[in-house]
Amino acid sequence: MRIRIQHRTVTIFEEPVGALIQVLRRTPRNYDGQHVRHWRIDLDQDVQMIPAEDAFGNAVHNLSYTRPLDDLGMTIQGEVETREFHGVVRGGHERFPVGLYLRETPLTQTDSTIRKFAEGLGGKDTLETLHKLMAALHDAMEVEPKAVNLPAPTILAAARGASSDVAHVFIAVARGLGIPARFIAGYALLGPEQQSWRLTTRCWAEAFVESIGWIGFDPVEGISPSEAHIRVSMALDHLGAAPLRTTAHGTVEERLDVTVLADHADHAGFRQQQQ
Repeated sequence: MRIRIQHRTVTIFEEPVGALIQVLRRTPRNYDGQHVRHWRIDLDQDVQMIPAEDAFGNAVHNLSYTRPLDDLGMTIQGEVETREFHGVVRGGHERFPVGLYLRETPLTQTDSTIRKFAEGLGGKDTLETLHKLMAALHDAMEVEPKAVNLPAPTILAAARGASSDVAHVFIAVARGLGIPARFIAGYALLGPEQQSWRLTTRCWAEAFVESIGWIGFDPVEGISPSEAHIRVSMALDHLGAAPLRTTAHGTVEERLDVTVLADHADHAGFRQQQQ
């Protein structure tokens, strides 16, 4: 499948900022199930943008601006060719041993609520347990459009959260069972709806199965990521994989206006989706 993307983000500051640093993780990388045919990032301000890699091997751009700034617009355009691997991830950038992904973080804490949820899963092997975990979260969680970024036990108790929050719960339960798991940020193409496709930013999880390797699990959809998913960044949790992290001089309020446009390469035209 070939997926064309146009992603427009505008960061609007409530008062001008004198200095700005942003870390942008919006560039997917190649692996066995994904080939980036072309990808471009354009800014509407004269902002210095330096490409780099973070500790996990994600492609990042470091942005800096030292003059008063009211807003910053960014347009991402690209095309990605994907293949169906039924969630199995091979050929990616692996910087760390698998055991690192058993490490608990503030957003993926394991407590009695998480352990009790895990006890009811069962499964004859690791793979079946992970599929049961994905199905259980798909049934139990009400999906919200905006992340709350609270610890996994709080999200599970509330039974609601954005895809990033649900991914944190999946990771916390998996790690509590001794299964390495990590956070993934990217896009998911949904549809067609009325002869068009709809793209959304999406977060999911990957877990390590000894006999297979890394496998993706998308609890929001209740499926392993397919050729309709574009994998962009990975880390222990959302803080390490966040598409955009901003540091500004002084205390300011900011809001994001985001528009994602995409289509399947076999279909003409874009369908607009406000995020």
